[in-house]
Amino acid sequence: MRDYFNSRIAFWVFLSWTLLCSVPGSFSARVVTLDSIELFNTHEWLSSHPRVYFHCQEENKTVLLDVKKKNIVYTFKGAESWQPLTELPDNKCKRCGFYEEDTVKSDDVFDEWELCPDEFAGPDGKYVHFRAKEFNATFSCPECVPREPGHVESPKSKEGPPVKGTLVAIIILVIVLASVVSFAGMLAAYRYWQRRKREQDQARFLKLFEEGDDIEDELSLGHEI
Repeated sequence: MRDYFNSRIAFWVFLSWTLLCSVPGSFSARVVTLDSIELFNTHEWLSSHPRVYFHCQEENKTVLLDVKKKNIVYTFKGAESWQPLTELPDNKCKRCGFYEEDTVKSDDVFDEWELCPDEFAGPDGKYVHFRAKEFNATFSCPECVPREPGHVESPKSKEGPPVKGTLVAIIILVIVLASVVSFAGMLAAYRYWQRRKREQDQARFLKLFEEGDDIEDELSLGHEI
């Protein structure tokens, strides 16, 4: 009974979470990808092919395996195995940069800067970062594009996604309420079952006690005879 009760709760929680994640805009990931990069300089003298990587603080570094030579524009589709480069939180920047691995001393720095969501101000969500004599890179983050202050949505856009989002939100609310009611009902049923079981055990005990008295009375009577 208790295992069934716990499994039902886990099922409703999982279903509610799944539907919540399906609401458009509930968890908007500001994914940053690299569109292109051109190196103007390399720093490693012992190797003819530099090992360039992108890195943000407290994150793993992303090695650009295809970038081998300077003065060549490398373009990417955004679907490479090492993409995306990072994800930006709302209204918060990250300290990131391009680096070159060094076999002798610490890694060389092409440039370090604060990568912020508001840098992607173009309509296509592009951001170009240029460092003289080092590199020129273009990043993409469509989710980072801010809305214009005077932007007014068309009637079609107002009637589309908002209505769908509201409908999904209502469905989630109904499921959550149903989960609460189901939880309360199963809890009440479980407590009722426990109370009935105690009552039955008590009745069985009293019955055995009364039968024991009857047997003692019969034995006493037979002894007197």
